[in-house]
Amino acid sequence: MSKFSLIFAHMARLPKTRNNKTMTESAFWSMIRSALRQKSRWWKPVQEVKSKAKRDYKGSNKRQKFEYQCAICKLWHADKNIEVDHIIPAGSLRSGDDLKAFVERLFCESDGLRVLCKPCHLKITKQTKNNAE
Repeated sequence: MSKFSLIFAHMARLPKTRNNKTMTESAFWSMIRSALRQKSRWWKPVQEVKSKAKRDYKGSNKRQKFEYQCAICKLWHADKNIEVDHIIPAGSLRSGDDLKAFVERLFCESDGLRVLCKPCHLKITKQTKNNAE
């Protein structure tokens, strides 16, 4: 049996309880989490934190106008290489019981956010997950 067969065999056993019996509980909460995270990108404090970490670009790339300072390593990075991090992680969303706390942490004010470069963000995320285990 192939690796993919085992994955699909496992998926077939999960009860589909949502969306007219077409989604598992996990798939349903994953969809809700994804939709909330997508909307959080337009949250004004996210833009404010990015604006405070921004300066005019001083390098030779004529197509780049701005750069952003990472709150940890203090280096300057292009917009495509930074992420806005929640100082207190939004956490998991696996049931309706998690919803209120997840939304409150996800849609926090600017004092709960910081700009990080992708390598620093990855390191912080790994540390947070390891500490949670």
